[in-house]
Amino acid sequence: MATQLTGVLTALATPFTPDGAVDVPALRRLVDRSIDGGVDGVVACGSTGEFASLSAGERRLVVETVTQHTAGRVPVVAQTGATSTAEAISNSRHAQECGADVLMVVAPYYDPLSLGETTHYFRAVAEAVELPVMLYNYPSATGVNLDPATVGKLAREVENIRYIKDSSGDMGQATQLIHHHSDYISTIVGWDALILSALTEGAPAVMAGTANILPREIVAVQRAVAAGDFATAKAEWDRIYPLIDAILSSPFVPAVKAALEILGEPIGAPRRPTADLDAASVNRIQTLVNQLQPAPAPAG
Repeated sequence: MATQLTGVLTALATPFTPDGAVDVPALRRLVDRSIDGGVDGVVACGSTGEFASLSAGERRLVVETVTQHTAGRVPVVAQTGATSTAEAISNSRHAQECGADVLMVVAPYYDPLSLGETTHYFRAVAEAVELPVMLYNYPSATGVNLDPATVGKLAREVENIRYIKDSSGDMGQATQLIHHHSDYISTIVGWDALILSALTEGAPAVMAGTANILPREIVAVQRAVAAGDFATAKAEWDRIYPLIDAILSSPFVPAVKAALEILGEPIGAPRRPTADLDAASVNRIQTLVNQLQPAPAPAG
């Protein structure tokens, strides 16, 4: 089945039990929370999902759980990139067998590669599978930036490279991708502070870790933009942006997990050595969450 990703995609967090194992029941609930909130797709083993701290077996467990529990309700994107081409191919083939709809492949991380080495890696992974591939550009974590010209060249030359998730945080770069290369590749902006800007610029989709927390609200922004109701989109964005900004201004994964706990959806602590969020940041997020809650109905 051909998949065209649009709208809002949740970069799922990975829940852990108190003893540090992947919490499968909590992961299923988190998937339901996003789908019930109206999102258009879910993403397993992204950066919000702490993929770099998961073992190979845990990564496969997360992808299997998400694909099985989603059961076709929305598309599933599986992040399958690794520090070696062979491991990325193995992860990608496994995700394809599990029923993922799209493979998101991060550039190798830790030891920065040249742009040529990185593009060779993407070609090799894409050619080893049949599913659509999403390049994952996250230069602050990988040390290499996939510039628009390079992305456009890859998309023109490798048939199943169909998406890029741009997490450069550079709206100028995302705008070039959208306007110069959209005939060959769909740009999904993966920087939560740029959600409204990306959508109004014409990005077909956004991917957000904060959609774990605010799925309905972020979807409302996207739907309003899609309907041409920019005033409603801006008003809703102005309402939720302070909480998104507070989460982005904190260590991101601990902040996402703290916000979910505040909302009564606990999914455990970040995997160590990542620490829990500090008390001052928790209190700030608590205040902003409370401000977003609807006022109680009057008595009588």
